[in-house]
Amino acid sequence: MEIISNARKRLVTLLTLVGLHSYVVGLGLILMPVTALPFFGLEVATEKFFPVQGGVFHIVMGTAYILSGVGIDRFRGLILLTILAKCTATAFLCIYYLFFDRAWVVLASAAGDGLMAAAILVAFVAYEKNRPPA
Repeated sequence: MEIISNARKRLVTLLTLVGLHSYVVGLGLILMPVTALPFFGLEVATEKFFPVQGGVFHIVMGTAYILSGVGIDRFRGLILLTILAKCTATAFLCIYYLFFDRAWVVLASAAGDGLMAAAILVAFVAYEKNRPPA
């Protein structure tokens, strides 16, 4: 029973942290002035719409990540969505970095999303493996 409890706590903690990370990134995208973009290796944009849209998207996804942790048994599909979203983000960011813009923040984001996907997948498999049948 302790194995299940530890696996559950680990998965809930990871999902919550990933959700909070998405909130922070989302708020950063919304609140960051376009003049700060060069620090991250990105070109200065004059239009704020797309960074704000990306910020709102991060907040929405962060809510899904946290909901998956809060209702770990009810929202199993959201856990799978979290893994899929992080894997998709990793692939997109790697492709974007390789073919479009070699900004360090893009590569760092790809690495971060990949690590989050792997950690959640490992924790999810451990939880599922030790969970009693429904």
